[in-house]
Amino acid sequence: MSVPDRTSGTSAPSGVGGGAAAGAAAYVLGYLFAYLTQRSAVESQLEGFNFFADLFGGDPIPTWKAIGWVFYNGHFVDTQVPSLVGGSQLTNLISQADGGSLTLLFVVPPVLLTLAGLAAGRIAGATEPVDGAKAGASVLVGYLPLAVIGAFLFRYSVGDGAVAPDLVTAVLLAGAVYPAAFGAVGGAGATLLSD
Repeated sequence: MSVPDRTSGTSAPSGVGGGAAAGAAAYVLGYLFAYLTQRSAVESQLEGFNFFADLFGGDPIPTWKAIGWVFYNGHFVDTQVPSLVGGSQLTNLISQADGGSLTLLFVVPPVLLTLAGLAAGRIAGATEPVDGAKAGASVLVGYLPLAVIGAFLFRYSVGDGAVAPDLVTAVLLAGAVYPAAFGAVGGAGATLLSD
């Protein structure tokens, strides 16, 4: 049995495919980390609101949606909240917290995306930092669609408005800039580690 030729690309995994898979994994792992570390704190903060929502026949805020807001806040994507007098305001729940484990969520997305970029660079077999950075930036292909879907999935309707991650920054910052930048760093790093 002969070993497939990696230069022909017929049997080797695609650099973009590997990057897309790594990017999707980074998004899912980031959300899971936020869920596992913040679930009880978020549930206790939602108790009062959900009590009144239930009392007046409204739908309670599901914990998994509120965790989504915190997850996006970790990418510096503010949560859009309707105000009582009309319009809306933007808030970052992590920035407003008193430190603790919540601020760790600012670090998790860059770390996971750098690791995803490292994996993409290794999968692509990049040997030069520029090639590794290109392969690493391909994590955007898997991260961006999930960031867009999540921005809509984590939406909670309130009257005429909704509490949700700000769509523009969710797409541009969390979905595009974060994975492209940190993935590229990880991909370039993969070539330096292989030497």
